[in-house]
Amino acid sequence: MSNDLDDDLVRRLAGLLDETGLGEIEYAHKDFRIRVARPAVQASYAMPQTSPASATPAPVATAAAAPATEPGELVKSPIVGTVYLAPSPEAAPYVQPGDAVAKGQTLMVVEAMKVMNPIIAPRAGKVLRVIVENGQPVEFDQPLLSLE
Repeated sequence: MSNDLDDDLVRRLAGLLDETGLGEIEYAHKDFRIRVARPAVQASYAMPQTSPASATPAPVATAAAAPATEPGELVKSPIVGTVYLAPSPEAAPYVQPGDAVAKGQTLMVVEAMKVMNPIIAPRAGKVLRVIVENGQPVEFDQPLLSLE
């Protein structure tokens, strides 16, 4: 692939940012890498009138982060996209907590740029927990599921 900037690729990646609500996306192919990110927007809000001790806002937890003590082996997203837990809205989920899975079995899919990418079990095991929700945007390397 040449090092010439592909305007169409940049526009498609920017469109994917708008579609998913993500802050940035990175695409790599062989030695070509491109990252598209939204400018950082500084949030401003009015603080309620309170005593100085309680004026500091509590930190906001991110839904993307798995608990630090997640048991089992984490299966992480290899790409940025939208996760789908079932093959169609009417279908049963690929897997549920407690299900035994075989190595190579589809656990869920991540849609990126209109392509459905299967997330497969790295080994046989039992699903302990599905960490993400159906239709949720996911980031690269975000935990999706834990296997016993």
